[in-house]
Amino acid sequence: MSKPYDIVVFGATGFTGRLVVEVLLQRYPNGNGVRWAMGGRNAEKLAAVRDELGAPADTPLLVTDSADPASLKVLTDSTRLVLTTVGPYSLYGSELVAACAASGTDYVDLCGEPLWMRQMIDAHEAAAKASGARIVFSCGLTRFLLILACSCCKPR
Repeated sequence: MSKPYDIVVFGATGFTGRLVVEVLLQRYPNGNGVRWAMGGRNAEKLAAVRDELGAPADTPLLVTDSADPASLKVLTDSTRLVLTTVGPYSLYGSELVAACAASGTDYVDLCGEPLWMRQMIDAHEAAAKASGARIVFSCGLTRFLLILACSCCKPR
């Protein structure tokens, strides 16, 4: 089954999500080569961030709530990969991991919560293997921590 998007940035209105959208805009202007969308809980905030960052007006916006299984199904049915910046993951990520594992949708986060990651592996490894979903935790976490540490050391 073909999905309309390659990547959905879930949490696109938050600090880190905005950074991810900026990188996508730089690397894939006008969607060249990658079909991506912005996802979050509030359509108005998504549109505002899209406009503030200078993304094309036709950049797709997907309203999704991590507490709403029906909206998560719509999300996972529409993309090959969910890149989520919605944390803490132990509070807001479990249902999304389950939905991705069940649907065969790849999942990437920058989680730093090892106990939760272990719980997710134990709970969803079999489903992910069966569906072909790749669940990748902590992707980019060390770079993020380095940037944060450097920014804290920068003179003000």
